[in-house]
Amino acid sequence: MTASQGTVRLTTAQAIIRWLANQYIEIDGEELRVCGGGFGIFGHGNVTCLGEALHGVQEALPLYRGQNEQGMGFAAAGYAKQWLRQRFMFCTASAGPGTMNLLTAAGLAHANRLPMLLLCGDGFLTRLPDPVLQQMENYGDPTFGVNDAFKPVVRYWDRITHPAQVIQSLPAALATLLDPADCGPAFIGLPQDVQGWAWDFPEAMFEKKVHRIRRIAPDEAEIADARAALLAAKRPMIIAGGGVQYARAAQDLAAFAEAHRIPVVETIAGRANLLAEHPLNIGPIGVTGSDSANAIAAEADLILAVGTRLQDFTTGSWTAFDAEARIVAINAARHDAGKHRALPVVGDAKRALDALGQGLDYAAPAAWVDKAQKERRDWDAYVAGNVKPGNRPNSYAQAIGVVNELCHPRDRIVAAAGGLPAEVTANWRTLGIGTVDVEFGFSCMGYEISGAWGARIAQEQREPERDTIVFIGDGSYMMMNSDLYSAALSRKKLIVLVLNNGGFAVINKLQNNTGNEGFNNLLADCPTIPEPFAVDFEAHARSQGAEAVTVENPVELAEAFERAKAATRSQVIVMKVDPYEGWTTQGHAWWEVGTPEVTTSDRVRAAHEDQEQGRARQRRGV
Repeated sequence: MTASQGTVRLTTAQAIIRWLANQYIEIDGEELRVCGGGFGIFGHGNVTCLGEALHGVQEALPLYRGQNEQGMGFAAAGYAKQWLRQRFMFCTASAGPGTMNLLTAAGLAHANRLPMLLLCGDGFLTRLPDPVLQQMENYGDPTFGVNDAFKPVVRYWDRITHPAQVIQSLPAALATLLDPADCGPAFIGLPQDVQGWAWDFPEAMFEKKVHRIRRIAPDEAEIADARAALLAAKRPMIIAGGGVQYARAAQDLAAFAEAHRIPVVETIAGRANLLAEHPLNIGPIGVTGSDSANAIAAEADLILAVGTRLQDFTTGSWTAFDAEARIVAINAARHDAGKHRALPVVGDAKRALDALGQGLDYAAPAAWVDKAQKERRDWDAYVAGNVKPGNRPNSYAQAIGVVNELCHPRDRIVAAAGGLPAEVTANWRTLGIGTVDVEFGFSCMGYEISGAWGARIAQEQREPERDTIVFIGDGSYMMMNSDLYSAALSRKKLIVLVLNNGGFAVINKLQNNTGNEGFNNLLADCPTIPEPFAVDFEAHARSQGAEAVTVENPVELAEAFERAKAATRSQVIVMKVDPYEGWTTQGHAWWEVGTPEVTTSDRVRAAHEDQEQGRARQRRGV
C-alpha cells in the first residue's frame, strides 16, 4: 500500500476530532480553523471516548466548560453571529437530558440560520445493556430515542452506527454549516459504544483542507426581471436584512443605494447594516421599528428585500406595505426569495446587487427621497427625546441612550427576548457596521448572557480591545445567567446591564393592551406570591465572579458604565426601570396576535374588535 493509501487506526471519536481540527477556512486572505473550538459538559455519554479525543487537541480546539447545555448552544450561536457565519463552535453533551437541553439552542440556531455542530451522546448500538441510565424506551420502535427530537430543529441529522460512516457524515455536516442557503445546526448522534470502536481510517481523510463559502451567482433572467421592476418604480425602498451582513455585503448595499438614491430600512437582524448618520438610512421597519421606516413602507410601490426572510415583525404581519406594492427578493435561499409572489433573485447579496446595478440608469425621484429623509429627521428627534434622562421614570430607552453615547463604535451590543429587542431596535443609533446582535429570530429568553459569552470569545480573536455589552431584563436574567460565571472563569469580560422591571413586563403590556388584567407576569400580579420581593442582582452577580453595582438613575448609570469600560473583569450594572411608563410608544406596526372572539369582558371585546380592524391592510399571501 502506498503512502497516499495508508491508514491510521483510530476510534470514531478520535477520527471526528482529528478531522475537525484539520478543516480551515480562508477569511480575508488568512487561513483559520473553521471550527473555533467547542463548548462541553461531560457525562457518561461523552466523557470516556469523545472526552479522551478532545483532551489531545486542546490548543487546536479549545473546549469551554459550560454550566448548562442550553447556554452552551446559545454561546455557540453568539460566536457564529460574531464571525458572520464564517466560523462555528461545536457543542458536546452527554446522552439523555444533557443532550435534550440543547434542543432550544438548536431551534434558535435553525431560526436564525446559524452554524452549530452538535456532537451528542446516544444509546448503545448493541443494546446489550438496555435499558441504560437516562434511556427513554420506545416500545414500538427501539431505534427511536430522544435524539430523534432534533430532526425538526436542525438542518442535518445523523446517527453514527459504524466508524466508517464519519467519512461521509462529517463533510456533509460541514457543507451544511457553510452553505449560505441551507446554513443551520448539524446534529451527529454518537452511540456510546460506537464512539470507542476503532477502524482503519484513510490517512488522506485527515489532510488539511481549506474551505470557502460559496457565493451563488444570480440567474440573468431573474436579474432582468428585477431590473425591469425597479425601472418602473416611482417609490422604491430597500429592506436590508441579516443576510446582507452574512454575505459581507454592507458596503455593496450602501453603494447600490447611493448610486440609485433608494431609501433603506433595516430589519431587526439587519440592524447595523448602515450607520445611523447615513443619509439613506430611514430607520428600522415593522412592529419594533420606526415611524419613518413604516411611513415609507406604507407608500412604496417597489420593495427590494435583500437578505431577509420577511418575518412578521418586519412586515407587521404583512400589513406594513401597500397592497399593490411589488416585492423583489434577493436571497441565497430559494424558500425566502419567493414569498408573497415576489420576483425572486436567488443568489448571493453581494453578487446580486452588483449584477442588478450594472448598466442600471435609474435614480429614485427626488421628492420620494426627500420625503423619506424628512421622516427620518422627525424620527431622530423623537428618539433624542425618548432616550433623554429625566423625561419620565427610569426606562429601557434611557439606559440605551446612555450606553449609545459612551460606548466605542466597535463595541458589540447583545439583546434578545422581552421588551429590550423592541427598545434597542427603535432607539439604538448605529455607530459601527455589524455591531448589533438582537436575537429575534427565535426571540429566546436567556440568550443574552450566554450569547454574549460566545460573542466575546469571537470578538477577542479579532478586536480584543473592544467590549461586548449586554442589555437584559430581570426576567431573562433569571431564566439563564450562569454563563456570567462561565465568562468570569474563562476571563472573557462582559458588561451586563440588568434592567429590573419586576417581572415579565413586556408581556404584561401585551396582556393589558389586549384588554386583559395584569396576571402572572409582574411579580406583583401573581396570586401565588403572597409577598413579592426582588432578587439582589448585585450580590448574585458578585457571587459569580463579576464586579457589580446598583444605580438609581441614568446619571449614575453613565458613571458606572464609564468605570465598567475601564475595568478588566466582567461588570454588572443593575437599575430599576418602570414597567408601565417606560416604553417607546411610537414606531410600531400592527402585529397579529390571537384575541378572544367570545368574552364576558367589555375591555377584551373592545380590544378584539380593534385588533380585527387592523387586519384590513393584511396581504393574504400575494
